[in-house]
Amino acid sequence: MRTADRILIFGGIALALFGMLYGLYYAIFAEHQALDKIGGSLATAFVEAADRDSEKSEDALSTYRQTKYNYVRKVDVHSHWIGLAMLMIVLGVVFDEVVFGERVRLVIALAMLAGSVLFPLGVILQTTRAVSLASTLAIAGSGLVILAMAATAVGLMRQSA
Repeated sequence: MRTADRILIFGGIALALFGMLYGLYYAIFAEHQALDKIGGSLATAFVEAADRDSEKSEDALSTYRQTKYNYVRKVDVHSHWIGLAMLMIVLGVVFDEVVFGERVRLVIALAMLAGSVLFPLGVILQTTRAVSLASTLAIAGSGLVILAMAATAVGLMRQSA
């Protein structure tokens, strides 16, 4: 097993464990509070609308939107980390078939690992005040994953040709 293969397989395992631990933490300590806030703000919005208090209803809807936005990102992030980790593990198993030199294979593996960490990290940071930094991280991370996958596909196609 070469260095690039090890980076993909063991990096994928570590990332999957991290994603699962984050998901467990979120499910135990934060998800129920978020769901209560989502349901409560939506119910409040309807009650205030029925009472014809549009300002309070809009405030409650705004709370609902923001809480739902944060909830979706925090739930999505652990599945992104785990999904990208599984992809890394599978790539690590077949990475010997990629017909590039060891140095290029190492760069591809490191790009895949970095992108797989940065993309979900940027997504979860979008729930903080550093939205522009978070979006930059998410875009850079997803770009690295796309480039690594494209390079891997080219390396696999060259092998079969």
